[in-house]
Amino acid sequence: MTVGKAVWNQIQSNDHRLMRRVHRWRAPRWFRILMILMTRMGDGWLWYSVGLILLVYGGEHRFLAIGAAASAALAGILLFRALKKTSKRQRPCEIEPHCWSLILPPDKYSFPSGHTITAFAIALSLGLFYPQLQGVLLAVALLIASSRIILGMHFLSDVLAGSAIGIALGTVSYHIFATL
Repeated sequence: MTVGKAVWNQIQSNDHRLMRRVHRWRAPRWFRILMILMTRMGDGWLWYSVGLILLVYGGEHRFLAIGAAASAALAGILLFRALKKTSKRQRPCEIEPHCWSLILPPDKYSFPSGHTITAFAIALSLGLFYPQLQGVLLAVALLIASSRIILGMHFLSDVLAGSAIGIALGTVSYHIFATL
């Protein structure tokens, strides 16, 4: 067995162990509502709203900030669609039933988490333009990413990969638009 295959098998084993624990957890009602709300916010509604607010109240850098966030999000969407078609990794909710989430997945494959890529790409690119908002934006991105695991849409490794990709896209996009 190659080293890469052994590492992948260990990652999958850990992912499946965590999946089974999460899927059987009877979370409090408030937590279930929070996770569903965060996933729905990550569907795009939150980011469109933030963009509109910044358009009106964002100050002199608003167009650059919105451009950076939109570019990072678009790059993330194109990238995660290509990676999902390549990986064809089953979602946790397809492998084992989830005990309380009835949310349907937006597409067929799990790796990487598109919600997480988009959340971190937008949060980081906007947060670099507006440092006073960075903590809140990153906390929201983290909640969106966590909700994807809790709701059985993604494995931990899907979300970790999505976070890394989103952070990279947000950083690159910020640096491109900040120099314009």
